[in-house]
Amino acid sequence: MHRLFGRGKPQAPPPSLTDVISNTDSRAESIEKKIAKLDSELVKYKEQRNKMRDGPQKRMVTQRAMAVLKQKKTYENQLMQLQQQSFNMEQANFATQSIKDTQETVAAMKAGVKQMKQEFKKINIDEIEDVQDDLEDMLEDHSEIQDVLSRSYAAPDVDEADLEAELDALGDWEPDLGESNLLDEAMAPAVPNSEPGSAIAQPTPGGVDEFGLPEVPMTN
Repeated sequence: MHRLFGRGKPQAPPPSLTDVISNTDSRAESIEKKIAKLDSELVKYKEQRNKMRDGPQKRMVTQRAMAVLKQKKTYENQLMQLQQQSFNMEQANFATQSIKDTQETVAAMKAGVKQMKQEFKKINIDEIEDVQDDLEDMLEDHSEIQDVLSRSYAAPDVDEADLEAELDALGDWEPDLGESNLLDEAMAPAVPNSEPGSAIAQPTPGGVDEFGLPEVPMTN
């Protein structure tokens, strides 16, 4: 069959939106360069017209400038169309990519749910409850052991009413600080009334010295 009819040429895959957008953008860039070149020509013609007097030469330069300006307008319309086409294709490409991302997300979620179900099969709820019950029983036993170890032995049997009465009596008791204050004042030395470096006051007969102590008579 192939010898009679020959083989058909393999069809090339259709271009993707990304490739078409890239080609469109490159065409738009080429037109932008042409518009920039025409702008430079218009500037030159404008400078020439400003320096020339009215006459045939000035009219000829004006006609050339008008022709260049028409070309620029044509290129600007083409550039606007290409930019709009590129924008529309980018929107379509974005929507297509979003749909693909959504499909991948759903597939990943399904795989995750399937994996979770397989892992849950390895878990026995009854075993977990048994472990929790055993742990609770062990903690209760540990608490009972601590209570037994902290038990007091040979403690005096005291009536609670007597303890409360003694506690109330402690609240009314206040220490008597009168005698201790008098004793402290008697034992404390008197404050010297002379400044440092001044002459020591001479003792007076039958009196007290500068420290408030009885004077001892001096014997020759």
